[in-house]
Amino acid sequence: MYIQSSPIVEAPQLQVERHIMRREEVERKTGFKRAHIYNLMKEGKFPQAKRIGLRAVGWDSMEIERWVTERLAQQS
Repeated sequence: MYIQSSPIVEAPQLQVERHIMRREEVERKTGFKRAHIYNLMKEGKFPQAKRIGLRAVGWDSMEIERWVTERLAQQS
């Protein structure tokens, strides 16, 4: 009996378009509230916000995605 095996094909990784994430989106993505995000930034444990205007900051979406991925990998 001959069993034909097919090569394992990995699912393509989702390509996330790089963009500036505002605080509300970062909160939804991480599940953290504002104060906790800023405390982690101060401790150097979270990506730093970038100034995007006089009174506005945002985060690089790729840095946030990488941070989330690393945290999930640590729990495996």
